[in-house]
Amino acid sequence: MNILQRIALIVVIIGALNWGLIGLFDFNLVGFIFDPLSVVISRIIYSLVGVAGIICISALFTSDHEID
Repeated sequence: MNILQRIALIVVIIGALNWGLIGLFDFNLVGFIFDPLSVVISRIIYSLVGVAGIICISALFTSDHEID
């Protein structure tokens, strides 16, 4: 797993925890932290989580081990 995939995995985990908070407690942590600043910043964060998810999907189809 390269460094980009590791960063993407961390971002996806943070996004998943936010969705868990929304589902369990109806509390949006990203909105709580960044809503006073700007709705645009929240949308950028959500977009980054989406891009990180796409990167993590590509990690499913790559192998770290080479077969000789």
